[in-house]
Amino acid sequence: MSPTRKKVIITQSNYIPWKGYFDSIALVDEFILYDDVQYTRRDWRNRNLIKTYQGLQWLTIPVEVKGKYFQKIKETKISDKNWADDHLKAIKLNYAKAQHFKEVFPFLENIYQKAKNFVYLSEINYLFLSEICKYLDIHTPMKFSYEYPYQSEDRNLRLIEICQLANATDYYSGPAAQSYLDITLFEKHNIKVHWLDYSGYKEYAQLHPPFEHKVSIIDLLLNEGKNSKQFLKYTTK
Repeated sequence: MSPTRKKVIITQSNYIPWKGYFDSIALVDEFILYDDVQYTRRDWRNRNLIKTYQGLQWLTIPVEVKGKYFQKIKETKISDKNWADDHLKAIKLNYAKAQHFKEVFPFLENIYQKAKNFVYLSEINYLFLSEICKYLDIHTPMKFSYEYPYQSEDRNLRLIEICQLANATDYYSGPAAQSYLDITLFEKHNIKVHWLDYSGYKEYAQLHPPFEHKVSIIDLLLNEGKNSKQFLKYTTK
């Protein structure tokens, strides 16, 4: 009998990320949020895109960054408590005519109300990820990397150590990591590296043409509701 294999992804948490992010969660056996690394500005950690009548618009969670150049994602705090209401207003304004607005907006509104109770960006991202996964019937366990007592400071060895602590045999990563990931080193530690493929997504009934794939998952949810799973690759059809 061949040994049991375990697939993992180790990546930073994002705010209401695009559908490909949720597909990657559905693909693996454990999804590890890598939030004890440095927070990067103007990135997907605290913002994402929605469709509007005027084109694409950022929904951004304001965070404390002044003088905090080396803070970790898990240490990053929210700087304006009104952000949730502002985002809800923008969603309502631009998606009121979406086919599944009446069903999905209350679901999103409930998450935003819960999010108001959190101080840290990482907690908010986890909340949205976990609640939207439930909606999509994605049941992959999610953990934070700091739950594993790794010690290495080297970029590749740290990932390898987390994989080992998680008993992972297969590590999945986005194509951007090809520039720094040492595949040979992973293989020496009996971990097989796989690259995620974000091509081949079907279009759905999106508002405000032209069609745009790389917008927040909430765009798909508001337009397709429970049918959203049909437009992902790795969810149960």
